[in-house]
Amino acid sequence: MIQKWKPNSYFSLFENCKIVKGITRSMICDLQREKYFFIPNSLYDLINEYNGKKKEDILKIHGRENCETINEYFDFLHENEFIFWISRRKDLNMFTPLNLAFDLPSIVSNAIFQISNLTVNSLQRIIKEFEELNCQDIQFQFECTKQLDCLEQVFICTELARIRSIEIYLKWNNDLNIDNLELLIEKYPRIRILTVHSSPSFYLNSHIASMGMLFYTTEKIDFLKSCGLVHWDYFNTNIKLFTEAQQHNTCLNRKISIDVNGEIKNCPSMTKSYGNIKDTTLAEAIEKPGFKDLWFINKDKIHVCKDCEFRYICTDCRAYIENPEDIYSKPLKCGYNPYTAEWEEWSTNPLKQKAIEFYGMQDLVKKDN
Repeated sequence: MIQKWKPNSYFSLFENCKIVKGITRSMICDLQREKYFFIPNSLYDLINEYNGKKKEDILKIHGRENCETINEYFDFLHENEFIFWISRRKDLNMFTPLNLAFDLPSIVSNAIFQISNLTVNSLQRIIKEFEELNCQDIQFQFECTKQLDCLEQVFICTELARIRSIEIYLKWNNDLNIDNLELLIEKYPRIRILTVHSSPSFYLNSHIASMGMLFYTTEKIDFLKSCGLVHWDYFNTNIKLFTEAQQHNTCLNRKISIDVNGEIKNCPSMTKSYGNIKDTTLAEAIEKPGFKDLWFINKDKIHVCKDCEFRYICTDCRAYIENPEDIYSKPLKCGYNPYTAEWEEWSTNPLKQKAIEFYGMQDLVKKDN
């Protein structure tokens, strides 16, 4: 029976609340409420060492001088519903540990397809190949001349396809009427978000169809340089990402991409190609040596990231890294320092300037900071 604290009762962390230790501070990831909470490393150590013990025994071990702090810790844990109390220790066996293994019924789960004048003619065949790999989520980045004609082709080819969600990026022009695009999203409910970039004005409608969103942004997106930004707005405290992050790269795992020239890559921003859609199928490309290697570079293997408390709720980019010669280097576009627990503008960091020049990103450096 779960109850409030009483003398001689045992405490246990709820299984949906996972503690992650960083070099400076730790955090509790509440995977059910999809929130995270910072805690001191001393509280992490207490939970990690004494989970399933009595509070009285912990107080005895740490002495009277630490009683006030330990009581405050337990008040915090109980009030935020991170722990529960139970009168009989053997009853803790009734609560099954959360399985952190990650798997999907897909050879490839997500994809990026850059639609250009060269690749649009292969659209129908490629969509079929995505289906054969059981790919569920596809992002279409339009780099073609006649965007609306290409967009129509996308919907014709995907209308009966077994695809869960579609994300679309278009470059603004006068033909992209807001009303027409909203009707389009209503007609095709698998559209998760349709973004029009380089727009003269901002517009957002986040309540279209079942999950559709229309977004006009003034930002000019260079697809080859835009990926890889690490920011707290992009953190996801959910079971899928948290479990995937234990063993896999949270950006590239089970991803396949096709760039504007039809080159098959892990990501369009990366240089390594595993064939071209003209003569290589997607199934053949992912079986080539090296393609799946990046899937298994998780944050525990990456310099600096392995010391970060955010590492299991954060995305990761291997296309742009601080040291281009070291695949285990920290993401270039991350401004967080886990050793000081402070954020800064990544592009103005003096230690990143060599990599910024290497990737030709000088135009992304903020001059006004």
